[in-house]
Amino acid sequence: MNILLAEDDSQLGELIVYMLKKKGDYKVEWVMEGEDAFYYATSTHYDVLILDWMMPNGTGVEVCRRLRKQGYAGAILMLTAKDTVEDRIEGLDAGADDYLVKPFEIGELLARLRALSRRNYAPIFEEEIEIDGLVLNRMSHEVRLGRAEVQLSPREFQLLDLLVQNKGQVLQREVILERIWGFDSEVALKTIDATVKLIRKKLDIVGKQNLLQSIRGVGYKVEH
Repeated sequence: MNILLAEDDSQLGELIVYMLKKKGDYKVEWVMEGEDAFYYATSTHYDVLILDWMMPNGTGVEVCRRLRKQGYAGAILMLTAKDTVEDRIEGLDAGADDYLVKPFEIGELLARLRALSRRNYAPIFEEEIEIDGLVLNRMSHEVRLGRAEVQLSPREFQLLDLLVQNKGQVLQREVILERIWGFDSEVALKTIDATVKLIRKKLDIVGKQNLLQSIRGVGYKVEH
């Protein structure tokens, strides 16, 4: 199960990440601010979002409400120390699917995650996405321009697809590393640069080398 945890309490956040990874087949990405939670949730598919109510740069309720307004259909579990009926109503009205009051037992958290994962929140992705004449097929992992096909490795395709999904936005190299290689990866940042270089070389064959733009000292982006 792929989970995004947004929790600004470092001790609790570390404990949740540790216990989820210990107890089952969970892949967890952890952020500590509301704005980061919103950005991650709109950039990557997660089976469940776990949002703490009180966070800097956007509370869990605010993030939840923003996501739902943009059509986000994934499962959202709210964590909070607020336990009045009014608070529960506010969280659920903001779009949360479930509500867990602190302190809680890890077993209850796991049970709620399992319950949420059984519901059908699977996002509907376009099978093909096109940018500037270049077509990416997410089912076959094919990339082509007209009749010309670009042969990318699975990792190269994932990186290109991530940038295309977020076209117009600059993705920091650290974000790319977490998305493509994983939260616990020991891969160096220079690996991203090397992978982008390989993609550009292959795109150059079909005349699309400049599709991937470098933002010095920050990361990469695909422009509209």
